[in-house]
Amino acid sequence: MTDPSDWMRHAEDALLDQAIRLVPTEGWTWRTARLAGAAAGFYEGETELLLPRGPEDLAVLLSRRHDARALAALAGVEPERLPIRERIARAVEARLDAAAADEGAVRRLAGFLALPTRLPLGARLTWESADVLWRWAGDAATDENHYSKRAILAGILAGALAIRLRSGRGAALRFVARRIDEVMRFERWKASTGLRPSSVLHGVAEGFGRARYGARDS
Repeated sequence: MTDPSDWMRHAEDALLDQAIRLVPTEGWTWRTARLAGAAAGFYEGETELLLPRGPEDLAVLLSRRHDARALAALAGVEPERLPIRERIARAVEARLDAAAADEGAVRRLAGFLALPTRLPLGARLTWESADVLWRWAGDAATDENHYSKRAILAGILAGALAIRLRSGRGAALRFVARRIDEVMRFERWKASTGLRPSSVLHGVAEGFGRARYGARDS
């Protein structure tokens, strides 16, 4: 008897394969989702069952495929043998290369996720990717460092992908190297001062509050 989860996984892969082919010309839309379903041999109702949110579900599938592809590329690397900065550099490089294999679709996806209503989805997917890469790198933090590490890496990933699409692989990797250098310098400074991530986040929140509502003196 066929496992329903296996059937769904194969169905999602088939839909995504067709969507990647269609997206560069059709855009990241419900129409693309329906066309992809028809091309994969599904009735419209089956497509809507598999992709209840249409293009948003396709975005999730593509991002997770690229995460899995990056991990596959890293399978022969033993992260524990590398300095932490090199682990992260290798992980980000693998994730960028995974996305570059579907560059036409990724370009259209970047525009889709830049829409105001899609920003939360884009942030969630970038966070997921950062979490996948940190876990590969051996991060076992469960305190506030767990969140600060992923927030920082998500920012590096988003910036690097934008540069990769605009200026190419070399420029993206140089950006990654610079950002890792900056983060490592900050971490050394933080360790020397005893600064905690929560105090940084509190300061950022307070700064936004003052900018939004103005300073209030007691």
